[in-house]
Amino acid sequence: MKKYKILVVAALALSLVASILGGCSPAEPATKLKVVTTTSLIAQIVERVGGNTVDVVNIIPPTQCPGHFDIKPGDIQKLADADLFLMHGWQGEKFSEELIASANNPRLTVVKLDVKVDDNTNWMTPPVQQAAVDKVANALSQVDAKNSAIYGKLAKVLKVMIGTKWTALTGRLDSANLENIKVICDEQQAGFVQWTGLNIIATFGRPESLTPEVLKELVDKGREEGVTLIIENLQSGHNSGAVIAEELSCKRITLSNFPGGFDNTETWEKAIDYNVNLILEAVVQ
Repeated sequence: MKKYKILVVAALALSLVASILGGCSPAEPATKLKVVTTTSLIAQIVERVGGNTVDVVNIIPPTQCPGHFDIKPGDIQKLADADLFLMHGWQGEKFSEELIASANNPRLTVVKLDVKVDDNTNWMTPPVQQAAVDKVANALSQVDAKNSAIYGKLAKVLKVMIGTKWTALTGRLDSANLENIKVICDEQQAGFVQWTGLNIIATFGRPESLTPEVLKELVDKGREEGVTLIIENLQSGHNSGAVIAEELSCKRITLSNFPGGFDNTETWEKAIDYNVNLILEAVVQ
């Protein structure tokens, strides 16, 4: 009987300890910040600056022009569930006003990043990409102050990587003497093409803007200036400059303004490497 009582007491003691420890068990991980982005340019930065503290959903496919994006019911639901909506503030994002209104999410914070460095707004260029990292980190901290230190630290790491890639690419581009290469390019690629050092003679718009008169002017100017390369923008419709290239009997390449536009280019550094490689391969004599 004495042994039985000892066992009962021991069992009760263990039960009490378990209940106490149970009350002190670690809490469940905090809910992640839900972020919706308009393009992959923003999304890939948020994923890297946000780390494990954010869930990121992007709505415009990287091969599509933001100006021709059509809202789907699923996009409205994504915004209805989100804490933060990040957009560029481009004119082509006019759909966003309707999207925000339809989501009817009173707790949603909307931030227009609106990044510009020395009049260049092309996010594929290293200086604009670095400035965009700071803007994204600030936006995340605005709605999630408790993790602002994490955002700041990861932003610094990402900016160092961008700077390293910037230096490496500048060396490759400078050695190619691109200022001697005359090009006609899609106006959406002008900021990036100018950054590479290529000599832009003229730009062209979307396919619907290329009337016979406009094409003639571009071809005439190309012949007069000795243009040897036509550069198109994937998201604008990559056959816009085909006629010009054919008339001038010159090379034609297609660059992407968004990470993920081509296979294995889901990050900025992979996408810019792809673009630069295309340019350098095209100008090799």
